Amino acid sequence: MRLLGVPLCLAVVLAVSTAAASGGPGLTGAHSCPTQDGFTCSTLRVPLDWRGRRSGTLPLAVAVANNAKAPHGVLLWLSGGPGQPAAGHAANVAKRLGPIAAAYRIVTFDQRGTGSSVLDCPELQQQMGYSDLQPPTAAAVRSCAARIGPARAFYGTDDTVRDIDALRKALGVDKLTIQGTSYGTYVAERYALAYPKHVARLVLDSVVPQRSSGQLETQAFPRVAQVLRAVCKERKCGFDPAADLAADVARYHNGPQLLDAIVTLSVFDPTYVTQFDLPRALHEARQGNPAAMRSMLALIKDSEATTPASIISQGLHASALCEDWTFPWGNSSAPLAGRAAALRRYANSLPKSAFWPFDRATVIDNGIMQQCLYWPPTAPSPQPAAGAKLPPVPVLLLAGDRDLSTPLPWPKAELRSAPRGKLVLVHDSGHGAARTAGGFAALRRFLLGR
Repeated sequence: MRLLGVPLCLAVVLAVSTAAASGGPGLTGAHSCPTQDGFTCSTLRVPLDWRGRRSGTLPLAVAVANNAKAPHGVLLWLSGGPGQPAAGHAANVAKRLGPIAAAYRIVTFDQRGTGSSVLDCPELQQQMGYSDLQPPTAAAVRSCAARIGPARAFYGTDDTVRDIDALRKALGVDKLTIQGTSYGTYVAERYALAYPKHVARLVLDSVVPQRSSGQLETQAFPRVAQVLRAVCKERKCGFDPAADLAADVARYHNGPQLLDAIVTLSVFDPTYVTQFDLPRALHEARQGNPAAMRSMLALIKDSEATTPASIISQGLHASALCEDWTFPWGNSSAPLAGRAAALRRYANSLPKSAFWPFDRATVIDNGIMQQCLYWPPTAPSPQPAAGAKLPPVPVLLLAGDRDLSTPLPWPKAELRSAPRGKLVLVHDSGHGAARTAGGFAALRRFLLGR
């Protein structure tokens, strides 16, 4: 469930009102963006604590396109992760969106905990980098939490949602058409639930459902087998990559590392053969030659470790997800004592079909579980009511059929919450389906009607 550095995912669209000039009410310090032609940069200052329990503010960088008379109004691009800045990527987004960018006025901003307010935890950052699933050490997690201190309670998604509405007001916008990718979809959904009257339409690309939990990650496990078998069927591999993967996990005890690598490839190389011939590496490892598999794991881990907090902050990743989500031990208020035992009970309660071709150790030791297992208790974010529905506005859900970062069960779950939703499955696509020709065509039709 990641927005992995470069290329950055698409994210959020705002609609209407050309009344807001760059640097409108609530935005200060307007100036031409030095490296982004056609954009004006400014700052939105928001409370550190929207509930008023603690003083202080956060400066959030904002970039606004200069085409104030764009016929379809304003498009706000939100980064995901959680943990990525966005204000510096507006020009790249405009280029990628092509005719959509000509019809909308693009706005980007740095979510709290990124950009100038970045939460930087060097040890955790070095261990996880851009990954959701690379297992960190308990010491690195504890060190990060201590470094941020009690302020870590002010970086949940509900805080970001209130920041977005402050930006909406600052821009003079009434209705928002919101597009998100990966974690951006979660933010978009939570905004729509909190401010339904200010939403015109939604685009959700690579969906994280509104009611998310650490257990959702296990839904990727059986999907891995389905995707790898589909890849091999097309390539006529002559062997079963899912069975090979299961045998490798049992033999080499590297389920969490293989899970991380395979999910990473679903983002960067959904062919699974261009950068590394994954099926062949798994097959050779099963035959007793793990060299290619181990080389792949080492190279991916090394690439993750070179990603700084300025690209994606693991401090914010932990602060947001560990506060927002529920886990086998409960919500973020659960005492640390007892969490590990609850996690073991949960893993032991699962039938083999729930995690095959991985093992129970992968359920316990994957990065999201381990990051939040040791994250100190905080007051939990409010959760949507069971069965909560998105506003009855047009909703486009995009899913790549090879995406293992936000696997297919997730958009299907969110579709049930969208009264006017349509799910488009983009073939041969991984994470961030709107970046493909098929996904972009669906996006263009939805936003432009052509």
